Amino acid sequence: MSPAPTAPQRSPGGSVPEPASRLNAPAIVQFVKFGIVGVSNTLLSFAVYTLLLKAFGVWYVAASGIGFTVGAVNGFLLNRRWTFRGHVGDALTPVRWFVVQGCGLGLNLSLVYLFVDGFGMDKLIGQVPATAIVTVVTFLVNRAWTFKMHPRSSAEYDEQ
Repeated sequence: MSPAPTAPQRSPGGSVPEPASRLNAPAIVQFVKFGIVGVSNTLLSFAVYTLLLKAFGVWYVAASGIGFTVGAVNGFLLNRRWTFRGHVGDALTPVRWFVVQGCGLGLNLSLVYLFVDGFGMDKLIGQVPATAIVTVVTFLVNRAWTFKMHPRSSAEYDEQ
């Protein structure tokens, strides 16, 4: 026999807590925004990479690094102002972002070199799996460390 449903428990302030699905809605919205910013970063990075590689003949590893850096700056600005708008940042937030992006850059350069010189992939095609891997890794680290969200206090919920 299954246990009988219980009534919602009231918080100390007397309000009934929101259902779990509503509490997760901001995280879903944040994830979608991060994805939109990520797409813009990727398009910008690939555009810069392709332009440098094809129009200016820049060495593919250098072109990849420059494209990655342009995308990282774009990503910080958009994520800080839009995706993680509720994050209460400090002076170290940009430092944490660029540490993560710097590590991401190192990983990206290593992977693109591996895919092109190690596996013989085309220079443009080799950037695709490198970008996919680095995007997942940097998202997870930025969410957990750079823009870590702190739970709202009960006073903040009462104000809404």
